[in-house]
Amino acid sequence: MKAASQAAPRRGLPPVHLWNPPHCGDIDMRIARDGTWFYLGTPIGRPAMVRLFSTILRKDPDGYVLVTPVEKVGIAVDDAPFVAVDVEAGGGALTFRTNVDEEVTAGPDHPIRVERDRDTGEPSPYILVRANLEALIDRKTFYRLVDLGEVRGHEGADWFGVTSQGTFFPIIPAAELPD
Repeated sequence: MKAASQAAPRRGLPPVHLWNPPHCGDIDMRIARDGTWFYLGTPIGRPAMVRLFSTILRKDPDGYVLVTPVEKVGIAVDDAPFVAVDVEAGGGALTFRTNVDEEVTAGPDHPIRVERDRDTGEPSPYILVRANLEALIDRKTFYRLVDLGEVRGHEGADWFGVTSQGTFFPIIPAAELPD
């Protein structure tokens, strides 16, 4: 196990998008909104194990699956499978670190989006990590983004948002900003 976890970062991610094994059913594995992975109702306490599982995670049209060349199993995900726990701004880019120690730089291939609760208006910000897999941006990291924000024209209106790699990501209409 130790050798596999040490080798994985050097080789990159497995080509899960190329694998089409039979679906073997669902297993009792769940990723909570805070990024905690559970198996049989118990948190998985080994970060290396969670990182390893995260490399074989894929989102198919019918849900989230762990996939290998020979089988795939469904798992439950409460919100997004990852959590962005930090952001660094530099060189015109915003680079996020996830709870599974993966880095992703926001830009055209990795957009930031913000969903707002219909009743409360509370934002839930996300960044696309890889094919159909997003990270929920945690509160402290979102506050750091807000500190970096600016008002710009977007689709005919003024929006407050952030820019990374030349792409503007709207967060909230400027008219809704508090005074």
